[in-house]
Amino acid sequence: MQLPAFSPQPKPSWLKVKVPGGPSYQRIKETLRTRRLHTVCEEAHCPNIGECWDGGTATFMIMGDTCTRGCRFCAVKTARQGLPLDPDEPKKVSESIGLMGLDYVVITSVDRDDLPDGGANHFAKVITQVRRDHPNLLVEVLTPDFQGNKNQIAVVAEAKPHVFAHNIETVRRLHPKVRDPRADYNQSLQVLQSVKQNFPKICTKSSLMLGCGETDDEVLEVMQDLRNVGVSFLTLGQYLRPSKKHMPVFEYVSPEKFDFFKTWGEVFGFDYIASGPLVRSSYKAGEFYIRRRMHGMENA
Repeated sequence: MQLPAFSPQPKPSWLKVKVPGGPSYQRIKETLRTRRLHTVCEEAHCPNIGECWDGGTATFMIMGDTCTRGCRFCAVKTARQGLPLDPDEPKKVSESIGLMGLDYVVITSVDRDDLPDGGANHFAKVITQVRRDHPNLLVEVLTPDFQGNKNQIAVVAEAKPHVFAHNIETVRRLHPKVRDPRADYNQSLQVLQSVKQNFPKICTKSSLMLGCGETDDEVLEVMQDLRNVGVSFLTLGQYLRPSKKHMPVFEYVSPEKFDFFKTWGEVFGFDYIASGPLVRSSYKAGEFYIRRRMHGMENA
């Protein structure tokens, strides 16, 4: 199977963003560099980095900046072997959260297929540390698939993040070509299903990128599949090509089409859905709804 042909239209006006800057942005960047921490905001070339960092929000990427997989859409650098784990990373992340004054944080990681446990125990240590140091902090994690290992998934979930996210990324038909061969559409669904079945109090979340050559019906199929495994929160955004080495953009999806999928997401029954060209998995606007939802559940 081949990916659809490249559509060479210029980038539309709705994808234009300001160059990042501002005092909060610079302060966060310096804090992260001093502690040798990484963010998916930088590594994945997120278009919202200026807005989020200037507003005091960041997504921490733990276990280094080198992924052991090579998805065709992702800007994060890859290698067979990741960086050695930093035993002080849980403390560094927690201290940085305090310095930034965050009350909602997203913790994600590269894939670490080179580690016996996929990095699950390190992930859990970071969650445990930040929750212990910041009792009022709401923690969202965005995890790899851990090759479908339910024990490793459970290790992360047992650390009690408030939201457990794992991204489906694309529709079933395009999955084999868009993602690394070790990733699998059904396996990603099973990760989310396992969390929901075994840890029902944890809200699950996923994300889908559009513009890869998918059809409307295929997007709706993914949305239905995610609801069938109990996913509560969903984000949909435009795929943007990080470099010429990555797969091309097939289509720049219009804001009206994103609104169409948002309406369908509400029909399917997602508790929250963010859908727009610049929306990303760790979408800042979504945190406000999720924060209210989490506090409501804890106070119930």
